[in-house]
Amino acid sequence: MKAYVLVNVRAGKARHVVDKVRQIEGVKSANACWGRPDVFTLVDVPSEEVLADTVLAEIQNIDGVESTDTHLVIE
Repeated sequence: MKAYVLVNVRAGKARHVVDKVRQIEGVKSANACWGRPDVFTLVDVPSEEVLADTVLAEIQNIDGVESTDTHLVIE
């Protein structure tokens, strides 16, 4: 299951968040960008349950993350 997770972060935290997100299992890419959202992340995991855990328990718990917006890829 692939999803794009768009991440909004506090000012000055984008690089820190990208570094931490890239360490999470299932994250294929994470890049800081100009404007909102601040970080675009591509996640590829085996199930909806793993995706929920990845977003809710891991990405959202990184210091500096304000919010996430998850978009499932239709294949």
